[in-house]
Amino acid sequence: LFLVPATWAEWEDWFKHDAPGFAGVVIGLALALVVFRTVISRLLHSAIAGAARVRIEDRAAVERRTRTLIATLNWLFTIFLVFLGSALVLDNLGLNVSALIAGVGIVGITLGLGTQTLIKDVINGTFIVVEDQYAVGDIVTVAGITGEVVAINPRRTVLRDGDGAIHTIPNSAISVATNFTQGFSRINLDLSVPAGQDAERVMAVIDEVGLALAKERPADVINAPHVLRINAIRDTSVELKIVGDVKAGKQWELSGELRRRLLVRFAEAGIQIPGLPPLPSASPGRSP
Repeated sequence: LFLVPATWAEWEDWFKHDAPGFAGVVIGLALALVVFRTVISRLLHSAIAGAARVRIEDRAAVERRTRTLIATLNWLFTIFLVFLGSALVLDNLGLNVSALIAGVGIVGITLGLGTQTLIKDVINGTFIVVEDQYAVGDIVTVAGITGEVVAINPRRTVLRDGDGAIHTIPNSAISVATNFTQGFSRINLDLSVPAGQDAERVMAVIDEVGLALAKERPADVINAPHVLRINAIRDTSVELKIVGDVKAGKQWELSGELRRRLLVRFAEAGIQIPGLPPLPSASPGRSP
């Protein structure tokens, strides 16, 4: 059993015989943590950069995934060092670690039954990171909540929603993860026009506006927004499906910009939109 030195002579003896070993354990663990973080950071940056070139990922996506993996591995290695360091320090102080572990075995079983959810968190979180389901900076929906991922580790995922609220979600509660910003995103709009309009003319105007947007924003637009099909025909309107591929995370901004441009162009061309007041006829001399 370890006894705290009570006299100066006992302290001198402890510093002479036990302190070097104690200091060696602490310094060794600190060096191991520093080396691990340095080496793993370089290896991951190199490996993920190579994989990104093959998958044609942009630098921002690579950096997000690298930060997430590094943070997760550092967290796991730190937990491992804490347990290892505790055992080495206790052994250095003269405690019988084996007997201590055996003594708390029953308590450990009881605690284990109470930490099943924590174990599920860690297992599920590890798969989330390893499979690259999402990373810090992605916009996702998990456990019914949509927001930007601000932190992730094997135990929990932290989201900030559109109102700025922070949601902390245990990874065991995540059964389905929807990622809106991985690889590329898509403009996906349904637009209704009155049944009396010339559908071919309306579709030509929409394609023209989408092509103009793609030419002005080439860094953000992958495939120009265009009319994919006539989605539905109703008594008073025709519904058109408009799609276009854009850079990941740009779908909301570009969808709004496309709507704005369509309103302006429809007004110029005299194309009516259901639910809006009737438009004045196109000005003479202005081509539709």
